[in-house]
Amino acid sequence: MRAFPIPLPTVLSGFVAVLVGYASSAAIIWQAALAAGATTEQIAGWMTALGIAMGVSTLALTLWYRAPVLTAWSTPGAALLVTGLHGVSIQDAIGVFIVANALIVLCGVTGLFARLMKIIPHSLASAMLAGILLRFGLQAFNSLNSELILCGSMLVAWLVLKVIAPRYAVIAAMLVGIAIALMKGDVVTEGVNLSPVMPAFIAPHFSLAHSISIALPLFLVTMASQNAPGIATMKASGYSLPVSPLIVFTGLLALLFSPFGVYSICIAAITAAICQSPEAHPDAKRRWLAAAAAGVFYLLAGVFGGSVTGLMAALPVSWIQMLAGLALLGTISGSLYQALHHEAERDAAIVTFLVTASGLTLLGVGSAFWGLVVGGICYAVLTLFRRT
Repeated sequence: MRAFPIPLPTVLSGFVAVLVGYASSAAIIWQAALAAGATTEQIAGWMTALGIAMGVSTLALTLWYRAPVLTAWSTPGAALLVTGLHGVSIQDAIGVFIVANALIVLCGVTGLFARLMKIIPHSLASAMLAGILLRFGLQAFNSLNSELILCGSMLVAWLVLKVIAPRYAVIAAMLVGIAIALMKGDVVTEGVNLSPVMPAFIAPHFSLAHSISIALPLFLVTMASQNAPGIATMKASGYSLPVSPLIVFTGLLALLFSPFGVYSICIAAITAAICQSPEAHPDAKRRWLAAAAAGVFYLLAGVFGGSVTGLMAALPVSWIQMLAGLALLGTISGSLYQALHHEAERDAAIVTFLVTASGLTLLGVGSAFWGLVVGGICYAVLTLFRRT
């Protein structure tokens, strides 16, 4: 009998990546759309458009480069829009999306972003990745406080399978968690509607004031807090792909879908780490299959965009947190090793790690960007004085 072409753990990695992405920020996007006065049906259409755009971009880039290139929406960008779009009409919101995505395309075409990413040392990129993912590991084990039986059972299942069949450890944890949640009655499916909702075209309205006060910050936050960590995550995982084409492609696709509610399509960091980890596939050259699976799951999530948040709400939060933490353990440990491996770069790397993990936000830009900035300054100063 011919073996299934894609191993089950690889498919599961793609599923977990999409699950974590939606569970962590789908509700924030709904809040942002509500702030702009979107109706429930329009919001469902936005979620459909976002899922389709992420699925298309993930599949296209992954299949083209044969590397695990995962795209995502900008969670920091959505958080900015929750407050920024209050009192703004939905037509003005669409205009903001178009301006922000056009600026991203311009940034990719000029190559400025690619030149910046080339100067980031590998140790700092790994430290930043570890700092980003640290909270997922902490959340997983912190959930033992409130859900000892559920999360403890998942941890035991993961540990047992890690000994006898490591590639199926996360699968075992997921299935055991679902079984325990069902037995406890923690899976609530009432009110979940699986009917697809087509996205609707919304004519944009452009305003100089909104372009400066909302679109420009959205562009900066998206590039600094999403695309920069995403590119650095790929670099830390051993995938050195041309940066400008990635930024131009995702920016153009987001620009095309902007009138349908797509405020951004970026290079993923946290969820991409799941598909780029050894758990996705022991062979680094075959991990693109996990990202391809994620692209398919994105498309499915897009088709049923109106029911995504309902499905997320049906699952226990602690189950999602533990599953994400266990799926990212290998990436966290590997990133820390790469960050601290070189003694000469260790001080700058640990500063990058701690600033990133701190959750610091300055000027509306998240800690991942500032971790690279502060760590980069330390790296430059320490390198300069060692040479003199």
